[in-house]
Amino acid sequence: MTVKVAVIYYSATGTVHTLAQAVAEGATSAGAGVRLRRVAELAPDSAIDENPRWRRHADAATSIPVASIEDLAWADAFAFGTPTRFGAPAAQLKQFIDQTSGLWHGGKLADKPVTAFTSAFNRHGGSEATILSLANVFYHWGALIVPPGYTDPVVYAAGGNPYGTSFVAGPTGAGPDAATLEAARYQGRRLAQVTIRLLAGGRATDSAAEHENAPAAGAAETSQAA
Repeated sequence: MTVKVAVIYYSATGTVHTLAQAVAEGATSAGAGVRLRRVAELAPDSAIDENPRWRRHADAATSIPVASIEDLAWADAFAFGTPTRFGAPAAQLKQFIDQTSGLWHGGKLADKPVTAFTSAFNRHGGSEATILSLANVFYHWGALIVPPGYTDPVVYAAGGNPYGTSFVAGPTGAGPDAATLEAARYQGRRLAQVTIRLLAGGRATDSAAEHENAPAAGAAETSQAA
């Protein structure tokens, strides 16, 4: 079964962009069809030009398609990424989310698995708070939150954030290290795998082997699994 995953993010200087690519790689490795989308920039050029890293990334990211509400309607599952802004998502991502009322009202976002990831300047700069803030949106949608949890050693190796992959950029603006990228790939893979099991009628906690070997409960279920 091919599931569809939308990885939608905002990135100013490129850190979250790199995480988003890793999440997309992980979902793809699990067999998902993936759309990697950046949300539209809201900041004026005068503000972007004041930060050379911001300007370089803004120019480099033009090849990534801009996210649309149709991407959410298309997807079976979502992964949202954002830098932390005072412990909350960036305005650019929030502005995109604020356009989803039509889908929400029509029940088109309910029961879809979702996960989130982030980056902050400081180690205690609000990474967990930002992901938890996004969770408030997911509660309203009726979406099914799929955190990485402590379900794989790669989570510990990347700093042990069970809410979602996070990275501390620091003053150098260095990109995510290998351990963090591996955790992001795992998070994308886990999202895709859980979605596959849910759409196939299995329990989210079933292993892939258990699900494939489970006996059919009836003709209709056997047909659905095929």
